[in-house]
Amino acid sequence: MTILLFILLLVLLILVHEFGHFIVAKAFKIRVDEFGIFFPPRLFGFRWGETEYTLNSIPLGGFVKIFGENGEESDVRHSFAHKSRWIQAAVLVAGVTCNMLFAWLALSAGYMIGMQTSVDHRGFGTVQHVQTMITDVSPGSPASKVGILPSDVVESVGTGTSVLAVASTTADGVQQFIRDHQDESILLMVSRATSTTTEQKVFVAKPVAGIAPDHKAIGIGLDDVGMLKLSPPLALAEGAILTESMTVDLASGLGGLVTGIFHGNANLSEVSGPIGIVTFGASRVTHGFMATLVLLSIISIDLAIINLLPIPGLDGGRLLFVIIEGIMRRPIPEKIVSRVTIASMVLVGVLFVVISIHDILHLIHPAV
Repeated sequence: MTILLFILLLVLLILVHEFGHFIVAKAFKIRVDEFGIFFPPRLFGFRWGETEYTLNSIPLGGFVKIFGENGEESDVRHSFAHKSRWIQAAVLVAGVTCNMLFAWLALSAGYMIGMQTSVDHRGFGTVQHVQTMITDVSPGSPASKVGILPSDVVESVGTGTSVLAVASTTADGVQQFIRDHQDESILLMVSRATSTTTEQKVFVAKPVAGIAPDHKAIGIGLDDVGMLKLSPPLALAEGAILTESMTVDLASGLGGLVTGIFHGNANLSEVSGPIGIVTFGASRVTHGFMATLVLLSIISIDLAIINLLPIPGLDGGRLLFVIIEGIMRRPIPEKIVSRVTIASMVLVGVLFVVISIHDILHLIHPAV
């Protein structure tokens, strides 16, 4: 059930993207022939004005069919191809813009309700009810192997069977304790929130070399996290700050991956495809509304960044063609556009298959 819910939420993000193209095309008097929810075969539809609105049977997102988007009918006033390059560019980036707006508004709503935030956050307000929280678990690390998860709250830490209370200890203090006892087994007592209750669990992990650059570690990231609740104006400002920070981090990570692919040293084991995203997303849905809201914001920003890549078939690739045509002052021959697009889609398809295979192997054997 959670998998189905998360798939529907992903479809929502795709529809947000397509709605951006739709509404800006309409604003510039470009004819939109169809706005489709899901992909054909069609289940049913209705026409309102010049646009047909359809519900289709394959639940993989949605689409808009814009008249003249492939260069045809360039002499017709309501055709995409007839509009200026600036208007074409505005329609193409509108989907990305809507994804970014969704993330900003979702995160802002989170701050209005009250959202877990680091005490070192940039922006406004004071974080209340601070706890030491595990924010990251390295794949294949001792912490990962024993079952420690992000969002676990550290209640106590010790060595062997000796447990020391750390209720007033900062994340830095816990990390320092692990460094000071890196040759001993580390015992962590954590509290873990589920959809119905909060459980206490105890884990024992032995630090190993190769995770941290200068000492043995168990493979966890820690932060002092609490609740931040803001008034609507401050929440909108804080949401913008977090959206900007997430965008920079995600773009930097994607840039590192692309650079690694060209240099032949990309670590694809750290990349998730659709199967991995759905599996992880379904697990996050069980952590409650706020965890789901943050995850959807991250995925929405990711969709925006990926769609801006200058790859034919994506918005960024089509935008690149528009820019080139603007410089050349004439359309690129359709044969060249088709061939480059097909070649790019083949490469993307191969990458999709490789990552999906990794996702499946990871589900079968988590250590892969």
